Amino acid sequence: MEDKLYIFDTTLRDGEQVPGCQLNTIEKIQVAKALEELGVDIIEAGFPISSPGDFNSVREISKAVTWPTICALTRAVEKDIDVAADALMYAKRKRIHTGIGTSYYHVHYKLNSTPDEILQRAVAAVKYAKKYVEDVEFYAEDAGRSDNEYLARVVEAVIKAGATVINIPDTTGYCLPHEFGEKIKYLFEHVNGIHNAIISTHCHNDLGMATANTISGVLNGARQVEVTINGIGERAGNTALEEVVMAFKSHKELNIVTNINTKKIYKTSRLVSNLMNMPVQPNKAIVGRNAFAHSSGIHQDGVLKNRENYEIIDPKDVGINESSIVLTARSGRAALKHRLEILGFKIEKEKLDQVYQEFLKLADRKKDIKDDDIAMLVGDIRKEDRRIKLDYLQVVTGKNLVPMATVRLNIAGEKFTATESGNGPVDAAIKAVKQIIRRKVILEEFLIQAITRGSDDVGKVHMQVEYGGQIFHGFAANTDIIMASTEAFLDALNKMSPQDTPEDEE
Repeated sequence: MEDKLYIFDTTLRDGEQVPGCQLNTIEKIQVAKALEELGVDIIEAGFPISSPGDFNSVREISKAVTWPTICALTRAVEKDIDVAADALMYAKRKRIHTGIGTSYYHVHYKLNSTPDEILQRAVAAVKYAKKYVEDVEFYAEDAGRSDNEYLARVVEAVIKAGATVINIPDTTGYCLPHEFGEKIKYLFEHVNGIHNAIISTHCHNDLGMATANTISGVLNGARQVEVTINGIGERAGNTALEEVVMAFKSHKELNIVTNINTKKIYKTSRLVSNLMNMPVQPNKAIVGRNAFAHSSGIHQDGVLKNRENYEIIDPKDVGINESSIVLTARSGRAALKHRLEILGFKIEKEKLDQVYQEFLKLADRKKDIKDDDIAMLVGDIRKEDRRIKLDYLQVVTGKNLVPMATVRLNIAGEKFTATESGNGPVDAAIKAVKQIIRRKVILEEFLIQAITRGSDDVGKVHMQVEYGGQIFHGFAANTDIIMASTEAFLDALNKMSPQDTPEDEE
């Protein structure tokens, strides 16, 4: 029987506490809508009393989001709770998240209090929040370093006071996975009425074990995980949503399921990274640039024969089109042949051996082998046989002028002409080509790179286009970057099936 795991996303609260990563209200709404689309169950939208901006963000997110529960953080202080309730006024489903420190350090040094007094304040805060909302979550701050017996007393008391969710945070990222799991297990064995509430994990990554601790907590009974996109958060960050979700998706034998649409993970990751100006490290699990990249010849050959030889996750399951076979001096013939086929080259074995030897020489000299380097090695053997050729290109552009391009194409011996305007000369030229070919082609990637230095540089252009669910690559090099861009686009078009006529799509 499948067991539901609730995903509580705190990207907009704990994640946003990273210095330099603050978002404005419009950006927060954009992230909140993406989280809703992703399938997050609870969105912690902010700490309303901390600033007018946070208050406004919680209120506006409450209006913008439909089905997820909107959560607002407070301290165990009545004024905090009043303000949080006000901020949540428009939420369809609302939760107040209140709490207090329970470790020896927090009780004695941070709060200058006593264990009994802290317990009373915890109960009072939950009862006060319960006057505003039915759904009250209690956090025992620094539970990771709290004495288990005292923690159990606090948890039992706040559940009795009406808390519906109990958050057990490893606030400092101190716990080892077995310790954190045993702490959750201890609570289930020693707290009367614990089944009247959902137990939640909130782990930090100070020792690099946030995901491991979270998984251990779930395996010992927790059924809510507090996470962030890309694992962002204070200090070393929080548990990464994508890691926990994909861990349980990969281990189906555990029968723990989430509401997350995993195919939207990569898109959401990139949105958060861009808005918060926080690059994702290349080797980051699930969403890093190299997460599905293979450069070793042995690995490349294995992946090409059967993806599961070296990948436990299908890249498409997280929204990435395909694995990346990265060509280096360690790559074998199988990887080179695979890349050549993607680029549209059909090479006989004898020719492949020759190209491979030249490739190894180039790979020893160049750290990063690009697709157009490969195309140049082979030589442009297709150019004369192209069905679609550029016959004429004229561009008008300049200050206070609308960029215009006139293109004449030779398609299987018949000539077609079109003129279009655009946001720039390249855009105008591409639009003119599209007007002639009348195919619903989507430009997915456009990269310009200089080969030499100076104003007379030869520019290499790489384009990736999508048509009919397939990806096609185009390459060209020219001192005229507009000409190179147009030729690269035509190079991609020529790799498509020639069966359709220019008038086949309106």
